[in-house]
Amino acid sequence: MGKKGDGATSAKLVTTMATAGGVFVLRKVLATVWTKITGKEPPTDPANPTVTLPEVLIWAVATGVIVEAAKFAIVRGTMRSKSVADAEVKAS
Repeated sequence: MGKKGDGATSAKLVTTMATAGGVFVLRKVLATVWTKITGKEPPTDPANPTVTLPEVLIWAVATGVIVEAAKFAIVRGTMRSKSVADAEVKAS
């Protein structure tokens, strides 16, 4: 665990908030794109009898890959920003 006031806790909080917000927005964008392309709502309800297995598989793969890649980019970006800020503080 880091020392109190070292910024580790705030960096984790910023990363968590950025990831949650980014994923929320990204899922909304993906749902909109899916609707525009297919003309149907994304297959999020497995109890819906009109949802087919291929639709579910395509939706799962597309959202899984895109969301995980975005989470990776967000975490790396926020950690890189923290590293740059830490280097500037040490240089002063």
